Amino acid sequence: MVPARETEPYIGLMSGTSTDGVDGVLADLAGDSIQVLASASLALPDGLRHELLALNAPGPDELARAARAANALADCYTAVVHDLLSRAGMQASGVRAIGAHGQTVRHAPESGYTLQINAPARLVERTGIAVVADFRSRDVAAGGQGAPLVPAFHAARFGCGAGRAILNLGGIANLTVLEEPVRGFDTGPANMLMDAWIRRHRNRPYDHDGAWAAQGRCHDGLLAALLAEPWFDQAPPKSTGRDLFSLDWLGGRLDALPTDERAVRPADVQATLLRLSVETIAAAVRRHAPDTREILACGGGARNPVLMDALAQALPCRLTTTDACGVPAQDVEALAFAWMAQAHLRGRPVCLPAVTGARHATIAGCLYPL
Repeated sequence: MVPARETEPYIGLMSGTSTDGVDGVLADLAGDSIQVLASASLALPDGLRHELLALNAPGPDELARAARAANALADCYTAVVHDLLSRAGMQASGVRAIGAHGQTVRHAPESGYTLQINAPARLVERTGIAVVADFRSRDVAAGGQGAPLVPAFHAARFGCGAGRAILNLGGIANLTVLEEPVRGFDTGPANMLMDAWIRRHRNRPYDHDGAWAAQGRCHDGLLAALLAEPWFDQAPPKSTGRDLFSLDWLGGRLDALPTDERAVRPADVQATLLRLSVETIAAAVRRHAPDTREILACGGGARNPVLMDALAQALPCRLTTTDACGVPAQDVEALAFAWMAQAHLRGRPVCLPAVTGARHATIAGCLYPL
């Protein structure tokens, strides 16, 4: 009789820069396997989403508002955890730990800090499962960017060999170059500015299938002004977020256009923002990963056919999605945090100096035990 295979279930939760919702996976990480047992998503309530976005900028009563938002986010996380357990037919007691990243509201590694809204103690109490959280702070304390976090997972799941890279198209785009040593860095906005712009003008959380961008035309003058941002010319390691790429940043570039060019149609701005994502990603690949032959895309942007088609034409290599390797594009980041929770419990460093620029590799996260 063949003995039953021992399982090692972990849950990963991710609410990204786009602030559209929470993605979760329940995965078996026994041995060297990485097997998704269940996945679930939950849209963020409008009030919470608006508050998380507002907390990206200074405002009144920030500490109390941040604490309330953290509790509300933990309650959303709890709902996703219960959904995952139900889908998998599993009890909470069978899960080793939850990896819960939280919601980044400030990211300033050059000033020595990064801040994620989260309430991991509340999540432990409401789920009955240990939680690993605060994945970025230790790397920042060691002089690193604290981002991107996922390259070590990309290497573990998708292999490490010449010619392959992983492109995460979340709110921010980041590229993992799967070579020795593994490298990774942010390239700039992916969906974040497009999401913010369509939310302002059409009250929609995102541009479904890129349909609104497809109705517009790229404005060459605005694109040139956006591409002139000095951050794009910085060499890795580098990371970014809403602290730089905000609607205020976009508005400043619109206002600086010549007077006869300022009346840009909103759909044309959307098309230009999509082109900005494409151009900066393609330039980063050519400049920093010229030997890449294949890119696997993941994240919400991998489901945007207009963005993916434009990238396929602009990139100097083949583009597909992580679905081709057995991991749905939408599950990759949440799966990464399940894997990082396991790495924390095993004492395995996952923040890599070649990625973040830290003085040494660090073990990511803090444990909130049962």
